[in-house]
Amino acid sequence: MTARLHALTVLASDPEVLASFWGDVLGWERSGLDLLPDADAPMRLSFEAADLPRARLNQIHFHLTSYTRSQEVNVARVLGHGGSHLDVGQLPEEDHVVLSDPEGNEFCVIEETNNWLAGTGFLGEVAADGTREVGLFWAAALDWPLVHDEDGETAIQPPEGRMKIAWGGPPLNERSARNKMHFVLVTLDDLDDEVQRLVALGATEVGRSGDAVELADPDGNEFWLHPA
Repeated sequence: MTARLHALTVLASDPEVLASFWGDVLGWERSGLDLLPDADAPMRLSFEAADLPRARLNQIHFHLTSYTRSQEVNVARVLGHGGSHLDVGQLPEEDHVVLSDPEGNEFCVIEETNNWLAGTGFLGEVAADGTREVGLFWAAALDWPLVHDEDGETAIQPPEGRMKIAWGGPPLNERSARNKMHFVLVTLDDLDDEVQRLVALGATEVGRSGDAVELADPDGNEFWLHPA
């Protein structure tokens, strides 16, 4: 059985503040420092304390959709909960709005006319910096269909639809020593067997902590595997 995507962990200097902010923005139920997903998202958000000062753009950021509410209303919602406008070099003619959470993590509110995220929920996409090889790796690792593969850009989506995960292709941004966000997988199979499967697909084992295994995908982005 393939490992299942359990969570996206966000490292934060104040995880309580970020959990509150994103819980309010997304409307997800909160359990401690975890946000439990709505019916349109395949994983929870988990917030952990870590001292990682912001030095450059994150490897992962969110795309929020504007299908049930207008983009203007969604931007106002984010600002009302403590978000801010952010300039990352976007052009005036671009239709999305770039914002940041209270710790400066960038994300976008997508325009109502965007068709790529049609059928997804409010958290429509996890957008990542990454090569085509890493998109193919994650498609195989999660057994999710590849729904886009063009000019180095890739995207995957659960078989039942819902939220997408996409990689933008080259050129890649300069990497930080450690990403502020990483995926957490769980498996019902033997842990070592699943590690071997992921390594055969292109992952690298980094280390172990108790019964959890830290790995890196083909681009060097860390992720964790836990027994279910």
